[in-house]
Amino acid sequence: MKPINRIVPAVLTEDPAALVSMLKQAAAFTDWVQIDVMDGVFVPSTSITATDIATAMVKTEWEAHLMVCNPEMYLDEFHSAGAKRIVVHYEAVKDTAAEVIGNIKSMGMQAGLAVNPETRISELGPNLVKRLDSVLFLSVHPGFYGAKFIPEVLGKIGLFRSSYPEIIIGIDGGIKSSNIIEVSRCGVNEICVGSAVFSQPDPAASFRELTRLAKLGWE
Repeated sequence: MKPINRIVPAVLTEDPAALVSMLKQAAAFTDWVQIDVMDGVFVPSTSITATDIATAMVKTEWEAHLMVCNPEMYLDEFHSAGAKRIVVHYEAVKDTAAEVIGNIKSMGMQAGLAVNPETRISELGPNLVKRLDSVLFLSVHPGFYGAKFIPEVLGKIGLFRSSYPEIIIGIDGGIKSSNIIEVSRCGVNEICVGSAVFSQPDPAASFRELTRLAKLGWE
């Protein structure tokens, strides 16, 4: 069965109060969000923690995008906080990817692998990809809302899709109304959008408009 195509609101903040506010907003227009987690080492910024998320009592299903070193150290706490999917960065687990992915799945969560713009798709061999539920392509240098979109990533996604037609493919970073139709045509199932939703005067209206535009590319 072909995976569902959807816009995924991406929550990025270091303020627990802002986290609660953004999650409350998102619950009014979606049933799935991505929560970004940053350690200040793998990327320069820091963000909220699993404890903050657990305290926020998320009303939607959610995935944790772990932009961190040693993500295996975070799995238990994010599982306890209620994550349905954990996405770790290939660049953080190059030597232990199969083990980390196995640990995530053994906890009953979906396992995703994020890929930075500079990483070659040839590094993700079929033995690793077949273990995954999803692959998330970063179309910005990660760690900040509003980073510049890198269009060359779309070509990488097209090549990856031709090799792996069944896997859920996501894209994250720099996506807005002006480029979302092109993005949706490249072979992705999930489009993660942060500032183009949460930094707008009416996040719900922005989400609906982005969904409308993305459907033009998916049809």
